[in-house]
Amino acid sequence: GVAKSYDHRPVLRGVDLQVAAGELVAIGGTTGAGKTTMVSLIPRFYDVGGGRVLLDGVDVRDFQIKSLRQQVGMVLQPALVFPTSVRENIAYGQPDATLAQVQHAAQMAQLDDFLSRLPQGLDTMVGEGGATLSAGEQLRITIARAILRDAPLLILDEPTSALDTQTEARIMAGLEQLMHGRTTFVIAHRLSTVRRADKIIVLHEGRVAEEGSFAELLARGGRFAELYQTQFGEEAADGVARA
Repeated sequence: GVAKSYDHRPVLRGVDLQVAAGELVAIGGTTGAGKTTMVSLIPRFYDVGGGRVLLDGVDVRDFQIKSLRQQVGMVLQPALVFPTSVRENIAYGQPDATLAQVQHAAQMAQLDDFLSRLPQGLDTMVGEGGATLSAGEQLRITIARAILRDAPLLILDEPTSALDTQTEARIMAGLEQLMHGRTTFVIAHRLSTVRRADKIIVLHEGRVAEEGSFAELLARGGRFAELYQTQFGEEAADGVARA
């Protein structure tokens, strides 16, 4: 099992998990359960304190950091945007990307409207003296970056209700494009994601409390069923009301 501590305080304990290529894995749990820590072990933002993380049977610590991270696309929150041009932000880590490739990634990430409003389009500088970005625009830039990277493994922290409904719908459309055919770990905040996940992992106090499909975990009436009521209940009720 994998373990990770901060300041001698265990954050993950005995996490044992196998994921097949192409699977969509939804990770749920309350704040502080260890969700972000768990996904951060894959690109080695942290190293395990015990156990191993294997990618295609190889310990991630045996890869060069650069080549490991080229295998992983990430859309995390808050979105990481740099004070350079929009184009350089999208092509971060892919400096040899062509203009056509960057434009395609921006289009897939639903950035067209945003770019048409910028004085220099893709060449507009971000931040002070340039474009000031909303949370939704920042997220879409990081989605475009992940689309351009085209990595086989994807890590997402799903956007939450901090975004307006229209922006969130556009971002989810970009994420759908991105998730297709990739092994994806999603820190799930949406009912639609946990419903269609191949595997749901419920973390509680750093351990895997439950693992299974949506139907299995709901029928079990345990921690996931509890999460379903508290975290996804409103969305579920809304779905019933509209149906």
